[in-house]
Amino acid sequence: MAKRYGSTYSPKGRAAQSDHAASDHIAPPSSPRPFDGKKPTRVGARSNLLFFAALPLAWKAFFAPPTVMTGYLVALGCLVGAAYLTREGLKAEEAYEARKVSRRPAIPRKIFGSVLTGLGLGIVGWFGWGAMETALFAVLGIVLHSLAFGLDPLKNKGFDELDLFQQDRVAKAVDEAEAHLKDMRTALERTGDRQAEDRLERFITTARAMFRTVEDDPRDLTAARKYLGVYLLGARDATVKYADLWSKSRNAQAREDWFALLDDLEANFDARHKKLLLDDKTDLDIEIEVLRDRLAREGVKDEIMS
Repeated sequence: MAKRYGSTYSPKGRAAQSDHAASDHIAPPSSPRPFDGKKPTRVGARSNLLFFAALPLAWKAFFAPPTVMTGYLVALGCLVGAAYLTREGLKAEEAYEARKVSRRPAIPRKIFGSVLTGLGLGIVGWFGWGAMETALFAVLGIVLHSLAFGLDPLKNKGFDELDLFQQDRVAKAVDEAEAHLKDMRTALERTGDRQAEDRLERFITTARAMFRTVEDDPRDLTAARKYLGVYLLGARDATVKYADLWSKSRNAQAREDWFALLDDLEANFDARHKKLLLDDKTDLDIEIEVLRDRLAREGVKDEIMS
């Protein structure tokens, strides 16, 4: 018997497929997209341009008298140091904003970058013009740098003073877990295997979903501690060894084993994450039920008194 051909992009193909799916009551599985939960990084052209903005001083220094040359080179060092601190400060701020519970950066890198920028421009003004220009350049450097890149986060985020100990435990555990993920990413970058790097990014997305759940409810830390610590530590060690082996011998079996390991890890992390969410839902149901019982009792009491 003849059968009409129809694919996704054929006329009425999408409608036919939708009707078929609806009749079977089966929803197609949703696969995570690579950019889900990600935001554009601010550590880019602006911070990198600071390195190049100071380079003309190196050229100018070699055509100046020795004293002025020394001053220009010192100013160059200040400006390059300011660019480095600014870039690292932006990275720290992104990590701070990505998490619901986070301590403020221990070193205010962007503020120090503003000060070094003002110092470097002030030295240029001193050796190139005079005292008035020194003060003017220094103030302009600090103010413009602060306006362009902002200040560092100056307070902790998500810490409840009534339960500071638990929040601190969660923050330290997540910091340790993030360090393991960073080491895994760094190790894979040596291999130049883009497919492996993409696979790792998908696992990192799954792992960080669990991190955010634990940050929302510190009571989940006990159930998730071995995932944030022992399992990720083992995954890091395995990834480092795989990266070394792949860089030397391109061992295909080792690559398959590593991919299988990530599949198992991701499945376990996802299952534990769903279990934590289910426990949170159970706690919510209990709270709602208790509150309803209290309201019901108070309503009956009010009716009797009236």
